[in-house]
Amino acid sequence: MQKKVLIVDDSALMRRVLSDIINSDNRFCVSKIVSNGLEALNLLIRDKKEFDAIILDINMPIMGGIEFLKELGIRKINATVIVVSTMAKEGAKETIQALELGAFDFVTKPESFLDVKSNRFRDKIIQTLTVATNSSKCKIKSFITEEADLDKKAQPIYPKQQPQTLTVIENNHQSKSPMGQGKNKLIAIACSTGGPKALQKIVPLLPENLGCSVLIVQHMPEGFTQSLANRLNETSKLKVKEAEHGEILQKGVVYIAKGGYHMRLTNLGNGVHNITVTKEEARNGLRPCADIMYESLADTNFDEIICVVLTGMGSDGTRGIKLLHEKKNIYVIAQDEATSTVYGMPKVIRDAGLVNEVLPLEQIAGAIRKNMGD
Repeated sequence: MQKKVLIVDDSALMRRVLSDIINSDNRFCVSKIVSNGLEALNLLIRDKKEFDAIILDINMPIMGGIEFLKELGIRKINATVIVVSTMAKEGAKETIQALELGAFDFVTKPESFLDVKSNRFRDKIIQTLTVATNSSKCKIKSFITEEADLDKKAQPIYPKQQPQTLTVIENNHQSKSPMGQGKNKLIAIACSTGGPKALQKIVPLLPENLGCSVLIVQHMPEGFTQSLANRLNETSKLKVKEAEHGEILQKGVVYIAKGGYHMRLTNLGNGVHNITVTKEEARNGLRPCADIMYESLADTNFDEIICVVLTGMGSDGTRGIKLLHEKKNIYVIAQDEATSTVYGMPKVIRDAGLVNEVLPLEQIAGAIRKNMGD
């Protein structure tokens, strides 16, 4: 059975382009097209329509994409939303906000007519739709739990948090205990699809006196990681910034790998490290690549490294952590399946037997603090 897709975009050209792309794959069909978020909400609420995925523009009249996503959250509507975003600075900021509000992923809009006709844009749309609609997290159709009046603003209702069970997996190679206090430590995080939302549940909860640096590789194209860093910096006690080539690593700072570039850490001796940011060939289609970051840590002088693997498609991070494990004292935390948008990266590292703890997202910040001696 074909999977039904709703397109929400005020551009007639983009509606036509997206329709042609989606309908060209016999696994999908465009079942409805609307020009703003309010029309989309009407379909979900009044018409009780169900869709396997929604392709959403950000800037639209009457109701834009951000307001639409907020309404989904307020009205407790479950939907798989893929944002089609511009590369502009403001577009990047809004895209990060959309991901924080629950959008599954995003695809950048073509910047020229030639890009519109290119296979790259088509392939990205189809690939993202395929992952989104096949994810176990995304098989719930869009629905509304109660009849709602669109002329009135619904009040947010938050589900009660149920106690979660802490799952501990002993490393197959050696049994480790939480890291000791007073040692030279580093935190290195890898994430992909669902990462921006996950990072908002971790980075802002880290204390100002953390006492170490944090490195993050989030799979994202150039132009978006600066906005991600800015958003996290606004809500965090630690300074959060996009990593710059050649800067000296400082404790109490969170460095996010620049989109479209690889990030490494270089040991300069005497306990000093600097960051290198290079535009090399992608590895396994990824740039930045978490494996490259983790591999570079093998030659550093940190006593202990906390590696955290969050939601994301594929296996990035596992190879690098395996190499790092052979040379350094590490403690590995992986996000659990229930709270992952895509259970790929954390599953692979878990199955490799390299994980010390598998935790729900809400417990990961606490586990990091515990291993830092907090």
